[in-house]
Amino acid sequence: MQKLAHKPDYVLIILVGLVIVLGLVMLSSATSVLGYTKFHDSYWYVKHQFLLGFLPGLVLFLFFSRTDYRYWKKIAPWLLWFSIGLLVLVFIPGLAANYGTAKSWINIFGFSLQPSEIVKLIFLLYLAAWLEKRKEKVPDFAYGFLQFLVYLGLVAGLVVMQPDVGTVSILVLTSVVVFYAGGARLGHVIAVMGAAGLGLGALAIAAPYRLKRLTAFMNPEADPLGIGYHIRQALLAVGSGGWLGLGLGQSKQKYQYLPEVAGDSIFAVMAEELGFIMTTLFIILFLLIFYRMIKIARRSPDTFGQLVVVGVGVWILGQFFVNIGAMLGLMPLTGLPLPFVSYGGTAMMTLMAAVGIVVNISCHTQERSTVRALKSFH
Repeated sequence: MQKLAHKPDYVLIILVGLVIVLGLVMLSSATSVLGYTKFHDSYWYVKHQFLLGFLPGLVLFLFFSRTDYRYWKKIAPWLLWFSIGLLVLVFIPGLAANYGTAKSWINIFGFSLQPSEIVKLIFLLYLAAWLEKRKEKVPDFAYGFLQFLVYLGLVAGLVVMQPDVGTVSILVLTSVVVFYAGGARLGHVIAVMGAAGLGLGALAIAAPYRLKRLTAFMNPEADPLGIGYHIRQALLAVGSGGWLGLGLGQSKQKYQYLPEVAGDSIFAVMAEELGFIMTTLFIILFLLIFYRMIKIARRSPDTFGQLVVVGVGVWILGQFFVNIGAMLGLMPLTGLPLPFVSYGGTAMMTLMAAVGIVVNISCHTQERSTVRALKSFH
């Protein structure tokens, strides 16, 4: 057992706990009709989320929060290969499980896992360790920029092949922010973002269903009963909530009008049932989580800890805003789940493990005066 410098950031733990509890409540409400229709059990989704997502996630949270975060830096080279190995598994017959157009899941002993969710965390740990080790070489074109592109391109390329463009967008966003925080030049960051934008645009054009999603975002009225149906129903749900909402459990759109109520559309049901005031408070909860993480990052004792916390914060907040942006018609539909809320055991477990690492780092943070003194000494 490691010796901790001080107690963890209990405020962060409480904030994340509040989001998880609210998420389980909303999942229970949003999926009651869907669960009864598909499985004759109104609580099927929330029971599976609790048993196969939250409980394993709690075990992982406790494990990672009690394991010295610097251990992951020691095994960083293996983390990259482990990430690649996980992503390759989805292409192996007998393990691969297809849902819709995506090949993002594997079946192991009857349980399904989504490797790309796990890779979000594993690749972040590798990238943070790699950037800390290189330090002064990060701004270099050959030893920093090009090598970063190779590593990111390798992992992102395997996710694209599944295909899972939504996960790629979050993976790229998180990696680029961490790359910049690790000392990369702004010009290199802009170049990566430009290349990523062009790549995502090419992927949208190459696949008809992605192109339709993009055109539906730009003009949802063009095909209101086809590709534009999802966003129209989501906006109807959000607009129906008003200031105070229709009341918990009173959503009308969840009666098989709104697609994907268990996944990326759950925020629309939340807005319909809880209203503008409560959903605004929900958004503030996520902003406070991000604020606490940035506060921890600023006081982390080393670069590795700083970059990991920044990466986890950007990952959670970025995915949160991409999800609700799509439900509000501000961004194209990506299929990304709402963190800690949407149905998905692998996503829940991975996020709770990531928070566990941040909590462990919070046990080693230093006061600002101490940090400044150490920096001036070096």
